Amino acid sequence: MALDYAGVSLFAATGALAASRKELDVIGFLFLAAVTGIGGGTVRDLVLGVPVFWIVQPVYILACAITAVVIFFTAHLLESRYRWLLWFDAIGLAAYCVIGADKGLSVTGSATVAVVMGMLTGTLGGILRDVLANEPSVLLRREVYVTAALLGALAFVAAETAGLNQITSVSLGFAVASVIRGSALAFGWTLPTYRSRPGRDVGR
Repeated sequence: MALDYAGVSLFAATGALAASRKELDVIGFLFLAAVTGIGGGTVRDLVLGVPVFWIVQPVYILACAITAVVIFFTAHLLESRYRWLLWFDAIGLAAYCVIGADKGLSVTGSATVAVVMGMLTGTLGGILRDVLANEPSVLLRREVYVTAALLGALAFVAAETAGLNQITSVSLGFAVASVIRGSALAFGWTLPTYRSRPGRDVGR
C-alpha cells in the first residue's frame, strides 16, 4: 500500500531531521531514520505475534536509508528543522495510525485491539526518536498528539465496521488524524490537564 511507504518515509525523515539538529554523521542519520520509520510498526507486529513487516519486506529499510541520505544532504536548506519535523511527524502519525489499525483489525478481528494498535503504531516511532535524540518529546508537548492517533484509528475502524469500502475508510481515518494533529500544531489545541491540589490531611 502506498500509505505504508509514505508513513515509513515521513517518519524516517523526522528521524533524519532530528539527527541534523544534533549534527550527527551519516550513520547517525541512518540509525535515527530507521528507528523512527519502523519502530512503531515493529512493536505492533511483535505484540500481535505476526512476522515483523520490514523483515518480510526489507524494502522498508531501504526506504528509511534513502530518506536519511537525502535529508543528510538537504537538511541545511530548511530554515526551521524542528517545525518541519513536527509537521512531517503529524502526517506520518496520520498514515501510521490507519496502517496500524488496519493490521490490528485484520489479524485479530477486534475493533478495540485495532484502535490500540493504530494509536501505538502512530505514536511510538516519534517517541523513540525524541528519546534517542534528546529532543523535546512530542508526547510531553501540550498540543494534542496521542489523541489524534486514537481518533484517526477510531474513525478508520468505525468506517470499516460500518461496511464502507477500504479507500473511504483509509481516507477518513487519515483525514481525522491529520486535521486534528495539524490543527493542534497550528492553533495550539490542548486537552484539559491535571491540576495539582493539596492532599488530604493524613490525620483526618
